[in-house]
Amino acid sequence: MTPEAFLAWLEARGIGHETIHHDPVFTVAESKALAIHARLPGAHVKNLFLKDRDGRHWLATLPEHRRVPIGALARSLGLPRMSFASAEELLALLGVTPGSVTPFALVNDRARRVGFILDRELAEATGRLTAHPLANTATTAVSAEDFRRFLAATGHAPMIADLAPLEGAAG
Repeated sequence: MTPEAFLAWLEARGIGHETIHHDPVFTVAESKALAIHARLPGAHVKNLFLKDRDGRHWLATLPEHRRVPIGALARSLGLPRMSFASAEELLALLGVTPGSVTPFALVNDRARRVGFILDRELAEATGRLTAHPLANTATTAVSAEDFRRFLAATGHAPMIADLAPLEGAAG
């Protein structure tokens, strides 16, 4: 799905959104340098596309400031050892490329082959959540309520994880 098709998909389901376009960003630092946070307030996220030792794929969405070792994440959830999945797996399963990983890519996982891990801070947020709309040349904000509606529409029930205590834990 293209970013334009994705935004139309949101609109067709009555999911409100605001999108701004910008130069490509690959890191939180690049996002801050472009003042995206000032232009589009909300909880900005970072995303990890992972694969566990048993071959299952996971998308973890965390607040952009959160620093959690992958090993600590897996142990806290009772999952087998995890590592980053390949760019090929990312494209095949979520239809996006590195740098454009986003929870909105779950719209492309119609077979529900990717598990979704959501940081508790984001799950309990009451404001807006911001993420790329399938490409890192734009950022889209949706309300917390509309984000939950998005997940329901895609059939992805998040595994809520309290990741704050894991910051700085040994990998």
